[in-house]
Amino acid sequence: MTPKRNHIAEPDPSLLQNARDGDHQAFTTIVRTYENLVYSFAFKVCRDREKASETLQDTFVNVYRKLDQFDNRSKFTTWLYSIVTNNCLMKKRRTKLARTTISLEELSLGDDRQAKAAHRELLDSSRQTPIESIMNRELRNLLDTAIQALPIDYRIVFVLRDVEGRSADETAKILKLSIPAVKSRLRRARIFLRRQLNEYAII
Repeated sequence: MTPKRNHIAEPDPSLLQNARDGDHQAFTTIVRTYENLVYSFAFKVCRDREKASETLQDTFVNVYRKLDQFDNRSKFTTWLYSIVTNNCLMKKRRTKLARTTISLEELSLGDDRQAKAAHRELLDSSRQTPIESIMNRELRNLLDTAIQALPIDYRIVFVLRDVEGRSADETAKILKLSIPAVKSRLRRARIFLRRQLNEYAII
């Protein structure tokens, strides 16, 4: 089941060119347009408001320094997601907060049809709304705890696909992975989260 894709407008090419040419007002417009996207995504990945705020600042510093390297071969938002992702990963490595308690590579996947059925139950009506908007507060808290237990590489894929609504193709471009690798990580993340939530007999 594919979650509803969040529509994010792409910036006008002239705005990007003006920012490249040193127009500070143009760059300020870019920041104001995408700061909520950057902070929201960073928080969903980092699970910490302070780190999300730091990532927000780091991201736009990177955008300012590297804007002349953006060649329009991909969408600007795809490029922006990749910068946020890299900043989150670097921050995670620097602070050594990775606490993986399960090897998802060794996770028994079982019947693929069962996995798909579990995912349908987990996301329920996500075709109409993003996942966070369909969960009640208690289940959102439980889901948040379960997401934090995911290794960050799997967490990022889950957030991009099932929370942000990015396609498998765009997620692959953001993370510089193959589409099969994205699908594999997403499938394992979904099964892990399903099992974590089952412990609470919520679904």
